[in-house]
Amino acid sequence: MRNRTAVLTLSLALVPGIAPAQDPLSAIDWLNDATPVIQPRHRIDEPPVTNGAATPQVTVAPLGAPQPDSVGLLPTSVTGLPANLWKGSTNATLARLIRVQDVQNLPAMQALLYTLLLAEAEAPNDTGRDSAFLLARIDALIDLGAVEHAQALLDRAGPDTPALFSRWFDATLLTGEEHLACKTLVDKPHLSPSYAAQVFCTAREGAWDTAVLTLETARALGHVDDLEDTLLARFLDPDLFEGDPVPRPPVRPAPLIFRLYGAIGEPLPTAPLPRAFAVADLRDTVGWKARIEAAERLARTGALPENLLLGIWTERLPAASGGVWDRIEAVQRFDMAVQTGDAQAVARTLPPVWSQIATARLEESFAKLYAARLMKIPLEGRAAELAYRIALLGPKYEAAANARGAALPGMAFLSGLAQGMPDASLANTPEERAIAAVFTDAPPPAELQTAMQDDRLGEVILDAMHQYQRAAGGETKWLTGSLAAFRAMGLEDTARRAALHLLLLKRGA
Repeated sequence: MRNRTAVLTLSLALVPGIAPAQDPLSAIDWLNDATPVIQPRHRIDEPPVTNGAATPQVTVAPLGAPQPDSVGLLPTSVTGLPANLWKGSTNATLARLIRVQDVQNLPAMQALLYTLLLAEAEAPNDTGRDSAFLLARIDALIDLGAVEHAQALLDRAGPDTPALFSRWFDATLLTGEEHLACKTLVDKPHLSPSYAAQVFCTAREGAWDTAVLTLETARALGHVDDLEDTLLARFLDPDLFEGDPVPRPPVRPAPLIFRLYGAIGEPLPTAPLPRAFAVADLRDTVGWKARIEAAERLARTGALPENLLLGIWTERLPAASGGVWDRIEAVQRFDMAVQTGDAQAVARTLPPVWSQIATARLEESFAKLYAARLMKIPLEGRAAELAYRIALLGPKYEAAANARGAALPGMAFLSGLAQGMPDASLANTPEERAIAAVFTDAPPPAELQTAMQDDRLGEVILDAMHQYQRAAGGETKWLTGSLAAFRAMGLEDTARRAALHLLLLKRGA
């Protein structure tokens, strides 16, 4: 089992947008204004605060204890976002905006969404004890396949309510660290999401007789369904069922059901299951092909760092051909050419590997791995143009434009965009014209400007992200407003990267 903390740290470090505060963000006047201290007014004719002497109900919490909804992994010093990011918004509005985000094919939006979901900031004004906002963030991370991020966020918050514990339990089952949740469940059975979980964890902690008794009790009370009953019985005493057919799994099994099939020696394939289940296939005990497919699936949503993806791609030589094996061979040939610095070998291997990468929709991961090194290799012709396009998808797009843009006049509009100064006279498509308008100081939508002044910055960002997703899906009318909003909020890097990706990748949400 991989070290989850080390992997998570590396993952956060490699997510674009999760970096030291960007200068443009701190340059926004209204973000830097000091909050005035409002002095209370004293009156001697105020009405009494109560009509009786009964003791009022008091909610007790430790001094300085953070609200679960405010917990994050990234402090404001890292994100560059203000502490009142969510303050003026409601839980319901934020949860709705998080749910509508569809960023699977939009790398710039993925990076920004991770930053928002993991940001440490004040909770919304209407935050209650149900941790609704934290739960919405956790569910979004799990949908992206970022199970380790979700687990770490729950570790930080403390999974001390049934709803939080249920997510934590599911996450640990997928990462292979169920012993953490099971120990807590045995100590605090009131957090148990189900009798099935209680039986599993009791056995997992070594109390097999107690687990059997608990299962018998749950069965008598009707608190386990037939599939849970059968799988738990096999888990507790596999010898009794030797030779019996294994029950057919459900189409969308819960993580516990998924884990139980593995525990009885009948692991389920993760390809047809939600993306979060792919995390379970990253373990060293899983076959290489399944690990490759799981890693690529997670990398598409930014849930897996590109260095880990490359490590899985190159850990051995492919023993077959076709499908994923052709991509592995192309990556390994290209990687060897880059390492040797042989310009002819790079020029020869770059087009086929890029074709494979584009088919798998892993362009940004590839660009993060190789863009900087490609810029140092003297290439010519089509290979030079392709290397430049890849560099514009990478994190150092502006440096690439400064170094190579002048040598590629056919890409002048993209070069100007990378430098924040696209030439409107070179815009030939509706998308290019809409993008050029943004960088001639087009104002963001009026409603977004109003929200930015009401401590609803996070809400504004999520709204602008959704508008961009609609633009990427073909509704170009939303493009100028969304990119202008990013720029007005100081998210200049996001605006440029989103525009570059829209033109270079040409894919909808």
